[in-house]
Amino acid sequence: MPASQHQTPKSDIEISQAAKMTPIMKVAADRLGIAEENLEPYGHYKAKVSMDYIKSLKDKPNGKLILVSAITPTPAGEGKTTTTVGLTDALNHIGKKAMLCLREPSLGPSFGMKGGAAGGGYAQVVPMEDINLHFTGDFHAITSANNLLAALIDNHIYWGNSLNLDQRRIAWRRVLDMNDRALRSIVNSLGGVANGFPREDGFDITVASEVMAIFCLASDLDDLKKRLGNIIIGYTRDRKPVRASDVKAHGAMTALLKDALSPNLVQTLEGTPAFIHGGPFANIAHGCNSVLATTTALKLADYVVTEAGFGADLGGEKFLDIKCRKAGIEPSCAVLVATIRALKMHGGVKKEDLKKEDLKALEAGMSNLQRHVENTRKFGLEPVISINRFSADSAAEIDLVKTACAKLGVECHMADHWAMGGEGAADVARAVVNVCDSGKSKLKMLYPDDMPLIEKIRTIAREIYRAKDISVDKSVRDQLTSFEAMGYGKAPICVAKTQYSFSTNPDAKGAPVDHTINVREVRLSAGAEFVVAICGEIMTMPGLPKVPSAEAIDIGADGRIVGLF
Repeated sequence: MPASQHQTPKSDIEISQAAKMTPIMKVAADRLGIAEENLEPYGHYKAKVSMDYIKSLKDKPNGKLILVSAITPTPAGEGKTTTTVGLTDALNHIGKKAMLCLREPSLGPSFGMKGGAAGGGYAQVVPMEDINLHFTGDFHAITSANNLLAALIDNHIYWGNSLNLDQRRIAWRRVLDMNDRALRSIVNSLGGVANGFPREDGFDITVASEVMAIFCLASDLDDLKKRLGNIIIGYTRDRKPVRASDVKAHGAMTALLKDALSPNLVQTLEGTPAFIHGGPFANIAHGCNSVLATTTALKLADYVVTEAGFGADLGGEKFLDIKCRKAGIEPSCAVLVATIRALKMHGGVKKEDLKKEDLKALEAGMSNLQRHVENTRKFGLEPVISINRFSADSAAEIDLVKTACAKLGVECHMADHWAMGGEGAADVARAVVNVCDSGKSKLKMLYPDDMPLIEKIRTIAREIYRAKDISVDKSVRDQLTSFEAMGYGKAPICVAKTQYSFSTNPDAKGAPVDHTINVREVRLSAGAEFVVAICGEIMTMPGLPKVPSAEAIDIGADGRIVGLF
């Protein structure tokens, strides 16, 4: 929609609520050719695509995949989701057939620090309130499946523990889709004999759970059930693994997830079809939407735009080294999102001073973007830079960024999709199409499958984070050796670390080098088929900030929600 048709910019939620949405059945039929009988509607504007229909697409050719990632995030904001939406609208605006694939937002950040995650301005997916709250219930199903397994474990111990699970070595934790630091470490089963055997336990946030990762990596219902059965719930006293299938949990868990596994279809403000499905965090999980949604979209559109969470060093690396490796897909182009505001923060400017022109800080902050360009090319991908324009960006600052990008040999465009919708990102869209058509991108993995686990971690640390080395205690080394002895040596690595820096120090902005990455813990996700390396002080259950977003969220007598982003 042209900028001239827009009134004075409103809040994201006001723009969303003012939108005239097309019934989702019409979007599916007109834009994707999906007949009504292949959809399960959730009201008028949301629907799930049937698994039978998805199977019928297997022989159709794939469209081109575009990965949207970003510089290292800052409090100034980069707008990666907004760009993913705006770029897809822009591809349609220039005459291409495109759709997008996003993750479902977690309730934790929605009520915590980040707020909603459905894009922004005139580059949003709708219905925004539904997407940011309960949506189609997928996360509730994932939470229930995870906690069913937890209940079955404690129930098995209560009724005699025939599998000889060592209560000190139970690896399975409960989950909740809310930031709640009080639940990080708990003792369960207090209150006497009737309540079971007390033991140490804890909660992770749902989006960091292995069930979420499995959900997002499963190719179909059978694969989902197999992966759930392979979850290692703990070990016996003689260190033998015990799996979810051993407590006969995987069938019931799959039953809870059956409906959730079908991808969710919604639309952008411009009527572009969008799959929003799955939602692992990228700082503590693998940070990509479901394989099912992405592979289905590739059968339905000529161009599919998807995002990976946080910076290209986290979500981007995991998208390529985990999701692409497992699903057999590869991007034809990568888009790196930045703002001049965020680049100035990487150059040392405080948030309250970002509206002032500061060429020296901007030049220093460009080191962060340069690092991400270099890293993207290490994977064989050709990037395009999309700079979200802010009103305070000066002509001199814009020229500096464009000149620096030209020296890197990478195309850079200013984008106005927040204010103008798809039309505002048309230049980015044309650049992306050119890269896709050029065939320049040829995906190569950062490390081979048969590299030892500890060397995979070291490779990520050195090649992507530019660390001098990793520090690993003997207990963690021994754990990695045991994972290899169990047959998981070929698994990829999922690094859990702060998203705010290439290092494990969130205050180290720009492009730090020669730091040490401390690997304090490793966890085997046998069902998801990767090894989690927990680095620095990162938590798998976040806490709420001093002033959480929840304080600003309310609902009026007319049922309209306010304050949700």
